[in-house]
Amino acid sequence: MFKNLRWTLVLLLFLVYMINYLDRVALSLTVPMIEKDLLLNAEQFGLIFGSFFFGYAIFNFVGGLATDKFGPTLVLGLAVGLWSLFCGLTAVATGFWSMLILRVLFGMAEGPICASANKAINGWFPKKQAATAMGLLSAGSPLGGAIAGPIIGYLALGFGWRPAFVIICLIGVVWMAAWFFIAADNPAKSKRVSAEERSLIERLKAEQQTAAEEASEASHGLAHYLRQPIILVTAFAFFCYNYILFFFLSWFPAYLVQAHGLDIKAMSITTMIPWIVGFVGLALGGWISDKIFNITGKLLLSRKIVLVFSLMAAAICVALAGTVKEVNSAVIMMSVSIFFLYITGAIYWAIIQDVVHKSRVGSISGFIHLVGSLSGIIGPVVTGFIVHHTGKFDSAFVLAGVVAAVGALLVLFVIKEPKATTKPVSI
Repeated sequence: MFKNLRWTLVLLLFLVYMINYLDRVALSLTVPMIEKDLLLNAEQFGLIFGSFFFGYAIFNFVGGLATDKFGPTLVLGLAVGLWSLFCGLTAVATGFWSMLILRVLFGMAEGPICASANKAINGWFPKKQAATAMGLLSAGSPLGGAIAGPIIGYLALGFGWRPAFVIICLIGVVWMAAWFFIAADNPAKSKRVSAEERSLIERLKAEQQTAAEEASEASHGLAHYLRQPIILVTAFAFFCYNYILFFFLSWFPAYLVQAHGLDIKAMSITTMIPWIVGFVGLALGGWISDKIFNITGKLLLSRKIVLVFSLMAAAICVALAGTVKEVNSAVIMMSVSIFFLYITGAIYWAIIQDVVHKSRVGSISGFIHLVGSLSGIIGPVVTGFIVHHTGKFDSAFVLAGVVAAVGALLVLFVIKEPKATTKPVSI
């Protein structure tokens, strides 16, 4: 039924990343309506945006542990069902506290997504293709953000913001049913994978990792990895990545309305631009890194080159976006920043697959995601505080750039290629 099941799973994960961001961006896009309806101010919305990440950050790690124990198929399927439910229940919010509680629950349910996706790719792809697969599936996130503008804008203007949340809830439920029907944790557990594809996957993995390497890595526990500088720096770099991303995700739509006077319709269309270029960046980033690996035979060097250059470029562009006066210039600079930012999107997960044994990929992915999600607690709250007390966004843009620049410099000076490297193999 599925000629290349592993790429069918990438497609399904691509779609769920789209749904994830469609659901998540819905609140940002309806802020002006909800503020008026529920009598909320910018500082309160900063707390609501930040509250999502209290639940999200904790369950990044809990979800990673669960993925290693129960497998990505079960964990991700249940997560999508639950977050769709809580997203739909946003329609019954009556004020600040109910919105806050629902947002925490929504964040808890979304927590396992990256760890379970990375674990699924680890089960189906060799290291040589891991970054490409993660880049392609992760590209669903910005595409989901891009289509969220017109979809949520149309639904909210046509039916009201409450029905909009109910409708997008149903999309997730449909995906969950398809996932449970098709997916499996790895080729050995799948009834739908062909014998030819199973044999190919096993051969590619065997070519890149010897039995001796496998036995050596298996002796490392969770605590061992959490002490490694490469893991800690990768986690902090992902924090910096997310600081820009969540700043954009939470506040850029409101910035266009408040600082440049766009209405809901114009804002919904305008916010598509950064998301579309981000989609291209995410799709390219993993592929570029894997190509560099094929040429050099050095996994970490191929990740580091992409990560340092692109994260620094994103930092410079987001800082400049806050200094321009014209809306077109702001959108262009933010779009360039998101493009370079998303080029790095698959690299964090590829590094984990490069240096972590498969039995710990879910847990370490969850840890990295937890650290990254702390920026979602800090960034939107700090931005809300700045905007509420200064009436301007420029300082918030510059701060986001400084944070990302620090992350790029740490990667440059701390992450080193080990003496023994895996030679590239041909497919």
